[in-house]
Amino acid sequence: MTTIAAPRLDAPADVVHALWAYHHWANRRLFDVTAALGDAVASRPLGAQFSYPTILRMFAHIYGADAFWLSVWKGQSLGALPGGDVTALTELRGRWDDLEAEQRRYLATLTPDDLVRVIEGKNTRGQAFRRPLGMMLMHVPNHATHHRSEIATMLTMVSGSPPDTGLGTYLRDVKKL
Repeated sequence: MTTIAAPRLDAPADVVHALWAYHHWANRRLFDVTAALGDAVASRPLGAQFSYPTILRMFAHIYGADAFWLSVWKGQSLGALPGGDVTALTELRGRWDDLEAEQRRYLATLTPDDLVRVIEGKNTRGQAFRRPLGMMLMHVPNHATHHRSEIATMLTMVSGSPPDTGLGTYLRDVKKL
Protein backbone atom coordinates (compact mmCIF):
# COMPACT_ATOMS: atom_id res chain seq x y z
CA MET A 1 0.00 0.00 0.00
CA THR A 2 1.29 3.45 -0.94
CA THR A 3 0.89 6.33 1.45
CA ILE A 4 0.49 9.87 0.24
CA ALA A 5 1.63 13.08 1.79
CA ALA A 6 -1.75 14.51 2.66
CA PRO A 7 -1.92 18.10 3.84
CA ARG A 8 -2.19 18.33 7.60
CA LEU A 9 -5.54 19.59 8.77
CA ASP A 10 -4.83 19.64 12.48
CA ALA A 11 -7.12 22.48 13.33
CA PRO A 12 -10.37 23.98 12.12
CA ALA A 13 -8.41 26.93 10.75
CA ASP A 14 -6.53 24.53 8.44
CA VAL A 15 -9.84 23.25 7.08
CA VAL A 16 -11.05 26.80 6.48
CA HIS A 17 -7.83 27.71 4.64
CA ALA A 18 -8.06 24.58 2.49
CA LEU A 19 -11.71 25.28 1.63
CA TRP A 20 -10.94 28.86 0.62
CA ALA A 21 -7.98 27.79 -1.54
CA TYR A 22 -10.34 25.40 -3.31
CA HIS A 23 -12.99 28.15 -3.62
CA HIS A 24 -10.54 30.54 -5.29
CA TRP A 25 -9.28 27.80 -7.63
CA ALA A 26 -12.79 26.70 -8.70
CA ASN A 27 -13.94 30.27 -9.33
CA ARG A 28 -10.88 31.04 -11.42
CA ARG A 29 -11.11 27.77 -13.37
CA LEU A 30 -14.59 28.64 -14.67
CA PHE A 31 -13.76 32.31 -15.02
CA ASP A 32 -10.80 31.53 -17.28
CA VAL A 33 -13.02 29.41 -19.55
CA THR A 34 -15.50 32.27 -19.71
CA ALA A 35 -12.81 34.87 -20.38
CA ALA A 36 -11.62 32.83 -23.36
CA LEU A 37 -15.16 33.05 -24.78
CA GLY A 38 -15.30 36.83 -24.35
CA ASP A 39 -17.66 39.46 -23.02
CA ALA A 40 -20.29 38.97 -25.72
CA VAL A 41 -20.85 35.36 -24.66
CA ALA A 42 -20.54 36.17 -20.94
CA SER A 43 -23.17 38.91 -21.28
CA ARG A 44 -25.65 36.90 -23.35
CA PRO A 45 -28.91 36.22 -21.47
CA LEU A 46 -29.32 32.45 -21.10
CA GLY A 47 -32.61 32.24 -19.28
CA ALA A 48 -34.66 33.27 -16.29
CA GLN A 49 -34.33 29.76 -14.84
CA PHE A 50 -30.90 30.76 -13.48
CA SER A 51 -30.26 32.85 -10.38
CA TYR A 52 -28.87 35.51 -12.74
CA PRO A 53 -29.49 35.44 -16.49
CA THR A 54 -25.90 35.90 -17.71
CA ILE A 55 -22.58 34.29 -16.88
CA LEU A 56 -21.09 37.72 -16.14
CA ARG A 57 -23.87 38.54 -13.65
CA MET A 58 -23.44 35.15 -12.00
CA PHE A 59 -19.71 35.73 -11.52
CA ALA A 60 -20.41 39.27 -10.30
CA HIS A 61 -22.76 37.79 -7.70
CA ILE A 62 -20.13 35.35 -6.41
CA TYR A 63 -17.63 38.22 -6.24
CA GLY A 64 -20.19 40.45 -4.53
CA ALA A 65 -21.09 37.82 -1.93
CA ASP A 66 -17.41 37.25 -1.18
CA ALA A 67 -16.84 40.99 -0.76
CA PHE A 68 -20.00 41.51 1.29
CA TRP A 69 -19.23 38.76 3.81
CA LEU A 70 -15.59 39.76 4.18
CA SER A 71 -16.76 43.26 5.04
CA VAL A 72 -19.17 41.86 7.65
CA TRP A 73 -16.45 39.75 9.25
CA LYS A 74 -14.19 42.79 9.42
CA GLY A 75 -16.95 44.87 11.04
CA GLN A 76 -17.39 47.13 8.00
CA SER A 77 -20.60 45.85 6.40
CA LEU A 78 -21.21 47.09 2.87
CA GLY A 79 -24.98 46.77 3.26
CA ALA A 80 -25.38 45.53 -0.31
CA LEU A 81 -23.51 43.27 -2.70
CA PRO A 82 -20.96 45.09 -4.83
CA GLY A 83 -20.35 44.10 -8.44
CA GLY A 84 -23.73 44.88 -9.95
CA ASP A 85 -22.12 47.67 -11.98
CA VAL A 86 -19.55 45.43 -13.67
CA THR A 87 -19.85 45.46 -17.46
CA ALA A 88 -16.81 43.43 -18.55
CA LEU A 89 -14.89 40.35 -17.48
CA THR A 90 -11.56 42.19 -17.30
CA GLU A 91 -13.06 44.77 -14.96
CA LEU A 92 -14.43 42.02 -12.72
CA ARG A 93 -11.14 40.07 -12.80
CA GLY A 94 -9.23 43.11 -11.57
CA ARG A 95 -11.61 43.68 -8.68
CA TRP A 96 -11.71 39.97 -7.85
CA ASP A 97 -7.92 39.64 -7.80
CA ASP A 98 -7.75 42.48 -5.28
CA LEU A 99 -10.51 40.89 -3.20
CA GLU A 100 -8.84 37.46 -3.20
CA ALA A 101 -5.62 39.04 -1.94
CA GLU A 102 -7.58 40.78 0.83
CA GLN A 103 -9.36 37.52 1.69
CA ARG A 104 -6.04 35.67 1.96
CA ARG A 105 -4.64 38.36 4.24
CA TYR A 106 -7.73 38.15 6.45
CA LEU A 107 -7.71 34.35 6.58
CA ALA A 108 -4.01 34.39 7.54
CA THR A 109 -4.84 36.33 10.71
CA LEU A 110 -7.45 33.91 12.03
CA THR A 111 -6.90 31.96 15.21
CA PRO A 112 -8.90 29.01 16.53
CA ASP A 113 -10.65 31.40 18.92
CA ASP A 114 -11.74 33.57 15.99
CA LEU A 115 -13.59 30.64 14.43
CA VAL A 116 -15.94 30.32 17.41
CA ARG A 117 -16.41 34.08 17.78
CA VAL A 118 -20.03 35.03 17.15
CA ILE A 119 -20.60 37.63 14.45
CA GLU A 120 -23.75 39.74 14.55
CA GLY A 121 -24.97 41.78 11.63
CA LYS A 122 -27.53 42.11 8.88
CA ASN A 123 -27.68 40.31 5.57
CA THR A 124 -28.41 42.06 2.28
CA ARG A 125 -32.16 41.88 2.97
CA GLY A 126 -31.69 43.67 6.29
CA GLN A 127 -32.37 40.54 8.35
CA ALA A 128 -30.38 40.28 11.56
CA PHE A 129 -28.18 37.23 12.09
CA ARG A 130 -25.91 35.88 14.78
CA ARG A 131 -23.50 33.10 13.78
CA PRO A 132 -20.04 31.74 14.58
CA LEU A 133 -17.42 33.09 12.20
CA GLY A 134 -16.18 29.58 11.39
CA MET A 135 -19.58 28.54 10.06
CA MET A 136 -19.85 31.70 7.98
CA LEU A 137 -16.37 31.07 6.56
CA MET A 138 -17.61 27.68 5.34
CA HIS A 139 -20.93 29.06 4.09
CA VAL A 140 -19.46 31.43 1.50
CA PRO A 141 -17.51 28.85 -0.56
CA ASN A 142 -20.44 26.44 -0.22
CA HIS A 143 -22.86 29.11 -1.48
CA ALA A 144 -20.59 29.74 -4.46
CA THR A 145 -20.69 26.04 -5.36
CA HIS A 146 -24.37 26.43 -6.20
CA HIS A 147 -23.67 29.34 -8.52
CA ARG A 148 -20.64 27.64 -10.07
CA SER A 149 -22.92 24.74 -10.97
CA GLU A 150 -25.22 27.21 -12.71
CA ILE A 151 -22.24 28.74 -14.52
CA ALA A 152 -21.12 25.27 -15.61
CA THR A 153 -24.58 24.64 -17.05
CA MET A 154 -24.53 28.01 -18.81
CA LEU A 155 -21.09 27.32 -20.25
CA THR A 156 -22.30 23.93 -21.47
CA MET A 157 -25.14 25.71 -23.27
CA VAL A 158 -22.82 28.14 -25.08
CA SER A 159 -19.64 26.15 -25.70
CA GLY A 160 -19.70 22.64 -24.28
CA SER A 161 -18.99 21.15 -20.89
CA PRO A 162 -16.38 23.13 -18.92
CA PRO A 163 -13.61 21.50 -16.90
CA ASP A 164 -14.58 19.88 -13.62
CA THR A 165 -14.43 22.06 -10.53
CA GLY A 166 -15.03 19.32 -7.98
CA LEU A 167 -13.00 19.07 -4.82
CA GLY A 168 -11.64 15.69 -5.95
CA THR A 169 -10.25 17.25 -9.12
CA TYR A 170 -8.69 20.09 -7.11
CA LEU A 171 -7.03 17.63 -4.74
CA ARG A 172 -5.76 15.48 -7.61
CA ASP A 173 -4.61 18.18 -10.04
CA VAL A 174 -3.58 21.02 -7.76
CA LYS A 175 -2.63 19.41 -4.47
CA LYS A 176 -1.37 16.23 -6.20
CA LEU A 177 -3.15 13.93 -3.77
